[in-house]
Amino acid sequence: MGLYLNPPENALVLSVDEKSQMQALERTQPMLPLALGYLEGITHDYKRHGTTTLFAALDVLHGTVLAECKPRHRHQEFLAFLRSIDASVPTRLDIHVIIDNYSAHKHPRVEGLVGPPTALAHPFHPDLQFVA
Repeated sequence: MGLYLNPPENALVLSVDEKSQMQALERTQPMLPLALGYLEGITHDYKRHGTTTLFAALDVLHGTVLAECKPRHRHQEFLAFLRSIDASVPTRLDIHVIIDNYSAHKHPRVEGLVGPPTALAHPFHPDLQFVA
């Protein structure tokens, strides 16, 4: 918790994770507006639009979230999300990414990006070790 609330100087600490297999649903009818004595009305049926994966990076210190939805859940999509984080954060800041042990996070291409050669540095796998 200390790394989140007291990050190193000129650094941004992000907790990164994903939620896969989210169903993209749409109601078949518009919601009925509130009326005096009645709650907002919602239909019980919906139309399916497949599934999506939500990738998110939480900056605990400032309470902001960077997020993207991708159609699949592989290391390629995770790499694209990390690159978009890198592009959106000012170059003066080092990015410390805290990730879990999911197999896409341990792929050699991901570990190559998250290592010292780029601004993304110091990944932390909770059940492994701190990699500097």
